[in-house]
Amino acid sequence: MEWRENGVEQGFHVDLMRKVTAMSGTELNIRRKSFSALVEQMELPPTDVDLICVVTPIDFSRPLQQSDPIYATHAKAFTRQTNAFINSWNDLAGKRVAIKKGSFVDVYVSNIDAPFERVDVDLYETGFRMLGWGRVDVVLAENLVARRLLPKYPLVRSASDPLIFGTFNFVAHPSQKALMEQVNKAIRELKITGEYDTLVNKWFGIGREKVDLIANQQRWLRIAIVVAVLSVVGLVITWNMSVHLRRRSLSLSSELKQREAAERALTSVSQQFQSVLDGIPHGVFLFGADATQLWSNGKYLEQLLCGKLTKNNGEPFVLKDLLSNVSQQGQDSEFELTKDNQHWRCQAHPISSGQVVVLLQLITEQKRLQQAHEQASRLASLGELSAGVAHEINNPTGLILHNISLLAEVICDIEPLVEQQQAQDPYWQLAGLPPQEAMQEAVQASGAIEEGARRISRIVSDLKQYAAPAPREALATVDLNQVVDASLRLTTNQTKRHQLVLDLSPEPALLIGDASQLQQVLINLIQNACHAMADDNGELSIATWREGYSIHLRVSDSGRGMEPATLRRIREPFFTTRRNQGGTGLGLSVSSRIVQEHKGSWDIQSKLGQGSQFELTFPYSP
Repeated sequence: MEWRENGVEQGFHVDLMRKVTAMSGTELNIRRKSFSALVEQMELPPTDVDLICVVTPIDFSRPLQQSDPIYATHAKAFTRQTNAFINSWNDLAGKRVAIKKGSFVDVYVSNIDAPFERVDVDLYETGFRMLGWGRVDVVLAENLVARRLLPKYPLVRSASDPLIFGTFNFVAHPSQKALMEQVNKAIRELKITGEYDTLVNKWFGIGREKVDLIANQQRWLRIAIVVAVLSVVGLVITWNMSVHLRRRSLSLSSELKQREAAERALTSVSQQFQSVLDGIPHGVFLFGADATQLWSNGKYLEQLLCGKLTKNNGEPFVLKDLLSNVSQQGQDSEFELTKDNQHWRCQAHPISSGQVVVLLQLITEQKRLQQAHEQASRLASLGELSAGVAHEINNPTGLILHNISLLAEVICDIEPLVEQQQAQDPYWQLAGLPPQEAMQEAVQASGAIEEGARRISRIVSDLKQYAAPAPREALATVDLNQVVDASLRLTTNQTKRHQLVLDLSPEPALLIGDASQLQQVLINLIQNACHAMADDNGELSIATWREGYSIHLRVSDSGRGMEPATLRRIREPFFTTRRNQGGTGLGLSVSSRIVQEHKGSWDIQSKLGQGSQFELTFPYSP
């Protein structure tokens, strides 16, 4: 349905594509090549052609990217005037049938068991020419093109009812999916605005296709001359009608301009509205009464339809159930969804005709901030509680330590008296035990009480340090390299069993802080790393460096690493995995508080079986 007249490309699809490119802001370049070459290039790129228009049989599909149907057509049989009519496919048995290579007739026939001898041609016009020469018996041709060719071949006639039905489509290589979506969108808008109907009426609206008018121009001219001669008598009436028609034309032209202006305004508003929806950071989806997706802005669509989202109560999220409940109850619904440590807030709102609008908002960062705030609140409350508990425990602990030393001295002093009493009375017992055994038990109990009291004292000391901020007057310029050296001297017994790798900054790593507190943080990290490396010959790595206005300290080990659950809790007070080995769970809590007081931050990375890495960052202070 396209041709060139006086060097200008014309036809229904040419006009349609000009409308599409004008709406999408792209450029239209028309290239002429043979149909078979175009189809082959679409299937086997590269090619300099983005789209071609083809007809596809309604029962089959091409292995290419296809647009929505543009216009319906059909194909039927054409024979010489003297040949019999073709009433069914069986009437083609044994005949020589011309078929245009690559056409929708070719696609259809290639997929059925054809009872005739096939003759491939490059153009329908070639088939008509061969039919006139008697080289073929039948031409299977697309109706619209055949009707334009029939006036040129008077020996050929239409010889059957429609045998194959098809639709015009724009076709492109599968890699042009985005372009095809843009074309489909433009065609749909043209249909909504009525411009598509205007094009159809322009090219097909007078009954017989307009392509036939151009082919029969001379015939109509001769008829017009005859009619004009015979209509001289009605010249006055014709003139009056022309005046009326001119006035009607002006009215229609004015109405057309107003309609075009309204369509442009509608298109502009539609584009603006689409731009606003595309700019919304949330996913917006519109579903119909049958749960089909009518529209979306494209955000988070994959997550909504993946089928792996779960609600907070652990139940799987089923989109169809949500749409059904909201549509039937006519009430809004809002809840949170989770997938792969990502969190979304889902809102569903019913609208008219059973349709439902669904909003999907990513709230992962909000959830993390909320959890961090809750943890900070718990730690603040625990710090205040720890200070009070430490004060209350400190006095009785000191009393125990003071009195236990007196009891130890008493036990030592009465030991000779016990021996004398046992010599006088061999059957004498202390607390139901032989005197010597009782004295040994008393000595061991005294030592256990003292050790327990001292452990309580250490815990109380850690609690006080955890709850008490460092005094501002204790802060001074500190070289982090010197802190590392001092910490390694104090932890020689732990580090000597492992391979130590040092990579210290060649220039002083200066910051404002308390050297003893920073030393305490580093000793804690070194001891934890040594505990994590149960076997000897583990690798302990310590590095410092300056990066811009920041000073960095990294302590890493090749130990057993930590599980995710442990990693999330290691900075909580009293949380420890070494409770049986005497761990209090306050080391990293105190260290976290010291790092915060020094306006620093730290990052912890650890994987089970692969070791751990602690990286601390402080502001550089020259």
